[in-house]
Amino acid sequence: MLSKGEHQTVPLSVLLKRELANEKVERPELSHGQASQSKKGEDFTLLKTECQRVLGDGITTYSVFGLFDGHNGSAAAIYSKENLLNNVLGAIPADLNRDEWVSALPRALVAGFVKTDKDFQERAQTSGTTVTFVIIEGWVVTVASVGDSRCVLESAEGDIYYLSADHRLECNEEERERITSSGGEVGRLNTGGGTEIGPLRCWPGGLCLSRSIGDMDVGEFIVPVPYVKQVKLSSAGGRLIISSDGVWDALSAEVAFDCCRVMPADAAASQIVKEAVQVKGLRDDTTCIVVDIQPPEKPNPPLAPPKKQGKGVFKSMFRKKPSESSSHTGKEFSEPDVVEELFEEGSASLSERLDTKYPVCNMFKLFVCAVCQVEIKPGEGISIHVGSKNSRKLRPWDGPFLCSSCQEKKEAMEGKRPSGDGRYSSGSD
Repeated sequence: MLSKGEHQTVPLSVLLKRELANEKVERPELSHGQASQSKKGEDFTLLKTECQRVLGDGITTYSVFGLFDGHNGSAAAIYSKENLLNNVLGAIPADLNRDEWVSALPRALVAGFVKTDKDFQERAQTSGTTVTFVIIEGWVVTVASVGDSRCVLESAEGDIYYLSADHRLECNEEERERITSSGGEVGRLNTGGGTEIGPLRCWPGGLCLSRSIGDMDVGEFIVPVPYVKQVKLSSAGGRLIISSDGVWDALSAEVAFDCCRVMPADAAASQIVKEAVQVKGLRDDTTCIVVDIQPPEKPNPPLAPPKKQGKGVFKSMFRKKPSESSSHTGKEFSEPDVVEELFEEGSASLSERLDTKYPVCNMFKLFVCAVCQVEIKPGEGISIHVGSKNSRKLRPWDGPFLCSSCQEKKEAMEGKRPSGDGRYSSGSD
């Protein structure tokens, strides 16, 4: 759910067609900055702007921003940084137009996260990492997240939207219930004599999170299936803050935005980290990425502080020209000055996240694994719906399908085989 007010939900295809109907489709200008203070050296970032993708009638671009907060070592964070994007892109069919490509992202992100986790576990390393992964295509922002790093948006209109989920066991009852029903245990650290201290943890392993990439020593019920949210900004733009828990344990979203108001992105990231460390000290790696999404005609924000602080200040950085304003009266799908929610899903079930209800008919090829993209011989693929309530109604060709290895992964994540049983063989690393 969006954080403030009731906003109209408009289909993605309508939004993109509305843009194409304009005389000129203006893409936003992106500026970004990052800052970090290191305590353990386990935070890593991925910043890739102006990535090119060939369309039938030309070339389009997109940008990617990722934050990986490792624990129990940095191996999982480094591996995810190096491989996640390729795994996500590998799950998107070729030759899609812009509408189809953007619509395919939520599902491809699920497949990419699970493949990255599965491949990393084959290396027999016990490290884990949170991931907050952001893909920006035009005015559409797609965020996938596992763990407790967060991505928060402040629109040009001054509203704050939370684009990621917090998978800390302490504050997520639904995730606690999922883990216990899958065979895990949730409780605090017992110091003896019945005394329990600290946050809720998952046992075995003692991890405070319910979702991550890696953590093969904790149990397969710590799943890599991301919460995914996709929104479309108005042409006035907005600002994203992507930060590790070192920031969010010290600052609220409102304070984070307020402390860096009117600053350019690079200075804003540094200021947020500085504020967080001042509040709680450097107890953990503290990392921040700031991304400003601005109309192409708007210059950089002024450095002088405005007369009035607060909700409307950020809007002045992204205000549209008067000639660009449009009336909402009598236009069902007129350009709104709000953030439109296009997609939101947080289920940990692969059968729900990779089902067949999708407008792109070739999203999952019949004989290709929906997760790892390996070719499957006819008759060897296992339907993603096997074991579900409606599995008896399935026909042999009802996909998408998984290879045997990914099916084992799915069953483990759902608690259908004992944790630690049938682990993947160790690689050479």
